Amino acid sequence: MADFLEIEDVSRHFRNIRAVDHVSLTVRKGEFYSLLGPSGCGKTTLLRMLAGFERPDTGRIRLDGRDITDLPPHKRTVNTIFQNYALLPHLTVRQNIAFGLQVQKKMPRKEIDEAVDRMLSLVQLESQADKKPGLLSGGQKQRVAVGRALILQPQVLLLDEPLAALDLKLRQKMLMELDLIHDQVGITFIYVTHDQGEAMSLSDRIAVMNNGRIEQVGKPAEIYEAPRSSFVAAFIGDTNFFEGQVLELVGDEYSRLNISGFADLVCFNDKKISAGNPVFLSIRPEKFHIGRNRPELSPKHNIVRGRVEDIIYLGGMTKYWVQAEGHKISITRQHSRFFLDEEPIRWNDDVWVWWHADDGFMLERYSEADENLVSLPPDASGTAETAQ
Repeated sequence: MADFLEIEDVSRHFRNIRAVDHVSLTVRKGEFYSLLGPSGCGKTTLLRMLAGFERPDTGRIRLDGRDITDLPPHKRTVNTIFQNYALLPHLTVRQNIAFGLQVQKKMPRKEIDEAVDRMLSLVQLESQADKKPGLLSGGQKQRVAVGRALILQPQVLLLDEPLAALDLKLRQKMLMELDLIHDQVGITFIYVTHDQGEAMSLSDRIAVMNNGRIEQVGKPAEIYEAPRSSFVAAFIGDTNFFEGQVLELVGDEYSRLNISGFADLVCFNDKKISAGNPVFLSIRPEKFHIGRNRPELSPKHNIVRGRVEDIIYLGGMTKYWVQAEGHKISITRQHSRFFLDEEPIRWNDDVWVWWHADDGFMLERYSEADENLVSLPPDASGTAETAQ
């Protein structure tokens, strides 16, 4: 599929702050594309440049082959949904949705009414059409904002953390509705969020941002399973970090690592990091296995001995924290089945922890910020929890 939206070497500075720092990315037509990152990473500034509310200091923005870098917002076929929805409080739902057609396109009244009826049906607000925004729930206001933006038939819909003000259950419901609406209308969505769960569940692709730059672009599974940097590994989900060094290459795909306190470990080396380089070994909690008895394993498995320090039972899973040779390992065990008469692993039990070489990934250490990933509070030493 050809690139539809092109952002080329775009930067935006505010005094001495590089809000967006030489960002380049492409979005395909009809794609649900998320800009994900912590507060202050530049994602909203980038969205505002796409909308025309900010002008880039460097670079160009092209939409469907047309350079829109210098166009004002009203001359772009781009609409934005803001965090506060920006509804007109004195107008009804129907009037809010019709407003853009009346002001921008000056369509005949009959055509406007027909278009509004179709949009009310799409966003499931037919029964609320004559109410004003003050009488609506948060989810209903969000759907009004979506309807008002889509009725103008933009080529791209920009969504700036539109679910941030909603409670958890309503947010989950609206995620499904947004996904359904996107599938029905088929236009390009650019979605800004700091919530990894939202981005992972909605997106065709995700661009993870940090300090004004793109750390990684990929499908949700690629971002989670094969992060390219320690920042991405820590920000997307939970992970365990172990500081070490590459000892030697083993064949074409694996390396042996020296991790303090552990015997030589073997890890898949997809990044082809050379022997002698310092690295982080990152392993997701669900990739570990835990048991009292030492299992028989293949040469591509790693195994360490430890003692259980803490356990949390969460119904569908149990979380363990195991102290092993000075490292605190976070382990998640999913319950595909659970027998009440099975002797459970308890606090202070001696256990074996093992994982396959393919289930860890090596990440180069390249900045002072990376050092902070292993300088964590005592209750989470060795793990990096989900960033919000």
